[in-house]
Amino acid sequence: MKKWIGLASLFLIGCQALTSLPKSNQEYIVNQKNIIETLQYLTSDELEGRNVGTVGIEKAAQYLENLLKNHGISPYFSTYRDTILRYEPISFNIVGYIEGKDPNLKNEFVILSAHYDHIGINLQAAGEDKINNGANDNASGTTILSEIAKYISRQDNKRSVMIVFFSAEEKGLLGSKHLAEKLHSQNFKLYALLNFEMMGVPMHNRPYDLYITGPKTSNMMEKINQYAGYQLVGVLPEEKKYNLFAASDNFPFYKTFDVPSQTVCSFDFQNYSYYHQPEDEFHRMDIPFITSITQKLLPVVSQIINSKPDEIQSIR
Repeated sequence: MKKWIGLASLFLIGCQALTSLPKSNQEYIVNQKNIIETLQYLTSDELEGRNVGTVGIEKAAQYLENLLKNHGISPYFSTYRDTILRYEPISFNIVGYIEGKDPNLKNEFVILSAHYDHIGINLQAAGEDKINNGANDNASGTTILSEIAKYISRQDNKRSVMIVFFSAEEKGLLGSKHLAEKLHSQNFKLYALLNFEMMGVPMHNRPYDLYITGPKTSNMMEKINQYAGYQLVGVLPEEKKYNLFAASDNFPFYKTFDVPSQTVCSFDFQNYSYYHQPEDEFHRMDIPFITSITQKLLPVVSQIINSKPDEIQSIR
């Protein structure tokens, strides 16, 4: 009985969260064709695996810049490109900006992020295919973020939002380290960061859709599930075993700003066998899952952006 009461409570919370959003939020439907278009392009052989400093990643960057521009998302800096210092070849994050509407909260930022680079061509790979197209890692997260960005650009948000497509993640989180240091030096007010990583296929036999890294560093997991109205995210044992909290672009921001900065992911070490291999291809992605999980994340992201002051907090 207690279990059913708990489920009923979560359902009511979810309904209340949804009905509290503007009507446009409730009606927004993620278009599966858009998911396919972006994911298929980012994973095409034309982009040669999106390694830093290549023609392929330049094409990916132009695609993401145009996506932001076409949906009215401004560059945060003088252009969308944030050049990573002290690193060759020249690499850059793509950074967009959506100004908040609340006179006080708009001075705080929520960063939504994903890395768009991958490892490129491996001439030593077995077989004829030498291109690591990086569909799951991380064209999936990039695609999901691109759809969330379109959605957020249509809303009246209390806080300001920064959309960041990181580069050089595969070289040691260089893009996120650079941007965290740069923003911190400018007295940037970061409220929270949510990063999207490897979300192309569903987990097997889990009571949640995604897992979160660093679950004990903040109340982010609790709030995400409250906003979703069900257990959208959970704790994966391998997350602690492999210290995944420190393995993605959330970590430099956590270290630098000491605010909730976490990654959500569906790669559970059992559901996908092609990590950093040429077989990580578009046709292996579960398009209905990607579409569904993006749809489920929309009200969650909106609630994070519009939450009350200090509602999402670090745990020390």
